[in-house]
This record gives sequence, C-alpha cells and structure tokens, in this order.
Amino acid sequence: MRFAFAQPSMPRPSDVLPGRPDPIVEPGGHVLLGRPLAGPYPAGLEVAEVGMGCFWGAEKRFWGLPGVWVTAVGYEGGTTPNPTYREVCTGRTGHAETVRIVFDPAAISYERVLRVFWESHDPTQGYRQGNDVGTQYRSAVFARGPEQRAAALRSRDVYARELAKAGFGAITTEIVEAVTFYFAEDDHQGYLAKNPDGYDCHTATGIACPIGLGVPAADR
Repeated sequence: MRFAFAQPSMPRPSDVLPGRPDPIVEPGGHVLLGRPLAGPYPAGLEVAEVGMGCFWGAEKRFWGLPGVWVTAVGYEGGTTPNPTYREVCTGRTGHAETVRIVFDPAAISYERVLRVFWESHDPTQGYRQGNDVGTQYRSAVFARGPEQRAAALRSRDVYARELAKAGFGAITTEIVEAVTFYFAEDDHQGYLAKNPDGYDCHTATGIACPIGLGVPAADR
C-alpha cells in the first residue's frame, strides 16, 4: 500500500507565525575562530549568505577555508521576525536555515565561496536535503548586491551543465536578494565544533563545480 505525503510548501500569509520585535539572542564569539559573530567586521571584508540544508553541517564546510574571517548560522528568507529554531522547524516562518560567511575577498573570492556551496550539497532536491524535509532545508543564495547575484546566477548555470552531464535533474536553488539575517540560538553556532559526533547531513552530489579556479564563470 502506498501512502500519500503532503509536499512541503511555503506558508500562506494566514499561517505565518507572528514572531517578536526583539532578537532572540545576543550573538557572542565563534567557538573556534574567537571572532564576534555579529561584528563589527574589519573594513574590506564581504558577507555571503547561503542555505544548503541543516546549518550544523553546512557551517563546517566554510569555517576552515583560508580567507574566511568568521561564520555564523541563522534564519533568512522568511516573514516571521526574530524566529526561534522551533518556529522555523514548523515551516510556518518561511525562513531557510542559513550560513553567513564573512570573508576577505583579497584571500578568497566570492566564486570560490560559491564553489564550496555548490559542491557541498545537492541543489536539485527542492525543499529537502537527504532525509531532512521542509522548506527550511531549501537550497538558497541570498545575494548582497547585483555583483553577487550575477555571480551566483552564472555559477548556477555552469554547475547545472555539469550536473546534467551526470544525470541529475534541474537545480532548484533560490537566488534572491539578501534580506534580514536573524542569528540562531547559541547552541546552534559552531555546532559541530562543540559536538564533533553530532548530526551532519551530507548530501553532496560528488560533481565538481568548475568555478573559482582562476577562470571566471562567465568564460566557461
């Protein structure tokens, strides 16, 4: 016997949770890097924000990269102001679990950050990553400005061709303008540094993304 399961969908306006006017947490320092999660960040650094499934494992993919100054996890892309983790997990806030990457563009390019993003999850799965199902696990790039958006779109097209060659379906990644990033609770920040044997959803395709190697995506 087959059972029909409802597919995840973004909440209707009438279903969105109200949230609260004040932040749920005062961000501290990164457990490994020792730098302030919320800044102030040194002059000249840039910020990238991406969603790629459960943010516990996603953050770990970035915090050790040369040129990355600090990483943090939070919620972005939804409607509910200052949501909690429990609220986001209901699917009624519209937010995606998101990683913020603060990086030095003189040491690591945004395209290199995007390359790690694409190669570290499966961007064809829609509202899920592996066994994690829900709109909060969607693949997303929250672009800060037109240059980041253009780079993300170019890299998506490059990677889509590579995935198609390997038999994968279409990329479902949401590429939108960055909105408010709400910092997640302290126990989620640097989670796998605090809990080395903790849950780490890893659903990478195994397909290399040929960007960030000194050749702009537009030239490929």
